[in-house]
Amino acid sequence: MIQGKFGEEDELFFEIELIAADGLELAVDALLDTGFSGWLAIDNQDLEGLDWVYVRKENMRLAQGEALLDIYLGKVRIDGQEFDIPVYVGVGVTEFLLGRQWLKTRRLVVDLPSGVLTLGDS
Repeated sequence: MIQGKFGEEDELFFEIELIAADGLELAVDALLDTGFSGWLAIDNQDLEGLDWVYVRKENMRLAQGEALLDIYLGKVRIDGQEFDIPVYVGVGVTEFLLGRQWLKTRRLVVDLPSGVLTLGDS
C-alpha cells in the first residue's frame, strides 16, 4: 500500500517510479485522475530519456477536447511492484496522470477529514 498526499486543492497525489529502458528510475508525483480511462499519461517532454517503445497513435477525449496521443509501452513501479503498461503521451499534459485502470486492481482510500490517502492491494 502506498501513502498519497493531498494537493493544495485536495488533489490526490501518489509517488511512482518511471523506469527507463536502461533501468534508470525517476520518482515522480502522479495525480490520480478518475476521468482518465488509461493507466498513465505524461507530457511528450517527459518521455525524453526513457527510451520506451512506441506502439501506436490513438484518439482520446480529454477535458480540452479530442486529441491524437502517442502510446508507448512503459515500465513503472508502484508500491514496490513493476508494471509494463501502455502510456499515453501528448503535448500539454500538465501532470503525470494515473488513470482509473489502477482502481481495477487497487483499493483507493480517501478520507480528507483524517488526512488519509492510500492506494493498495484489494
